[in-house]
Order: sequence, then C-alpha cells, then structure tokens
Amino acid sequence: MDTAQAGILADLPEHARYLEMFAIPGADKASALRKLARLNLGEQFVIGLGPALVRELGLPLAQHRAFTSLTGVGCEIPSTQTDLWIWSRATDPGQAMHAARTCQNLLQEAFYTTHLLDGFLYKTGLDLSGYEDGTENPQGDDAIAAALYAGHDKQLSGSSFVAVQKWKHDLNAMAALSQQDQDNIIGRRQSDNLELANAPAFAHVKRTAQEDFEPEAFLLRRSMPWANETGEGLNFVAFGKSFDAFEAQMRRMVGLDDGIVDGLFRFSRPITGANYWCPPVQNGHLNLSALCLA
Repeated sequence: MDTAQAGILADLPEHARYLEMFAIPGADKASALRKLARLNLGEQFVIGLGPALVRELGLPLAQHRAFTSLTGVGCEIPSTQTDLWIWSRATDPGQAMHAARTCQNLLQEAFYTTHLLDGFLYKTGLDLSGYEDGTENPQGDDAIAAALYAGHDKQLSGSSFVAVQKWKHDLNAMAALSQQDQDNIIGRRQSDNLELANAPAFAHVKRTAQEDFEPEAFLLRRSMPWANETGEGLNFVAFGKSFDAFEAQMRRMVGLDDGIVDGLFRFSRPITGANYWCPPVQNGHLNLSALCLA
C-alpha cells in the first residue's frame, strides 16, 4: 500500500536505532513535525506519534490510547509511554546512527530523546535465545490486513498502530535449563523451529497463537535483538490495524484470561512499553493532513 510507511512492511534491516522522545512543554511541536514531514522516509525510517501528542495536535483518534500496564502472578507489563518514536533502519550501525541524528536535529527545538536503543539482525532473524522470532508473521495481503488501519477515514488510510517494548533477557537462566525445558518455554524445537505437538499450556506459542483469539489477534512483528552494557534482549515491535490484538495477547501472557502465565517470563521481562500511531505517507513523506499540519 503506497500510503503506508514503507519500513513497516519491509523486511528487517541489518541494523537499527530506536529513539523515544518527549515533547518539550510550551515548544512549537507543530513546526518541528512539519520539518520532519519534509524528510523522505523511504524504508529508512518508521515514525510514530504518542496519544497525548496526537490529542494535543487536535486529532480525535479514538483508537489511539496510551500503553496499559498489566500485572500477573510473578510478572509485570510496565507502561513507559512517550510522545514520539523513531525507528532508523540501515545496513550498518553508523548509517543508522547518522539517520537518527538527522531526525533529532530536525526535532531538537520541540522534542528531546529520553531513550535510545540500537538493534541488530541476529543470524536469519533469531532472538538471542536462539529461537526464531515472528515465525507466524502474516505475509502479503494478510500482513497488510493485520498491520494497517482498516477504517473508512481516507486521511488515515495506510496508517498503523505500533506497540513497542524493550524485553531484557536472562540468557544465563535460559542456558541453565535443559534443551527440553527451553523448547517447552517457547513451544518450538530450537533445532528445526517446528512447533511441539505436546507443548505445555504455558508455552509462548500457545499463549500467543493468533488464530486462537476471538476475534483473531493477528499482528505484524518487526522485532530486533539488542545488546549493550546493561544486558541484552529483544526490542519487541508489533504493528496492527488497532491495539486490540496486541492487548489481547498481553493479557493472556500474564494469565489474566485463565491464570496461566507465559513461560517466556522464566527468562525475560519487559522493562518498557509504549503505543504510537504511525501516520500515512504521501510521495514518501509523512502525511500529517489528519493533524491539520500538511
């Protein structure tokens, strides 16, 4: 779809830099976003706006809501909502860094960076645990149907809603488990990625089986590993036509549906969580007409 930000549907890049930004109180945010809209996004950038910023700019987007924190037995899904999210996509880390700096410079009078994270492609798209991430991702037209806005408002056509979480792994805890226990946590064999026929109820693939929800909870996952001096993990990024599918999966993962907590929490936990609306594009540039900023 030519009105969607191309990076949403594109394959994962080799490297990425993620920025989360807050608006400076009293600053001219509209002017800064107009500058950002002059940038040709291509597949290099994906940009999302937080719900408070969208409301402040005058768009009554009922589907857009702040990230909701959740708590289950021995696990927690935190909310760390910010105003702006930028995903810089590149073939090498220096390119990702310079591209992100371009956005920061355009926005510096109205937004400041509160969180920066570098991501990378591991092997063929594996999580650092060694398991394939996003195996059940929809493809082709199904990906478009899952990831992009499905309403009738032409100004929103091609836009998307994205949930972003930084998950921190305890890889030592995972490595201390037997291979069978590791496979049971994920619900797939690490050796060949085949789903276990007798996976336990807490297996991640069972907790998040998209077709098992009512309505079905399909998402387009575009997650990438990260590693720095604070540890390592997965930057979970999931695009949807709304936040409903993501929130349904999170509720089930923490056991709010049936009391069964996702096995993933045995070695990983989310430490951030935020929701953003990714505006459509026109000729490769952000189309902010819905915000009256065109």
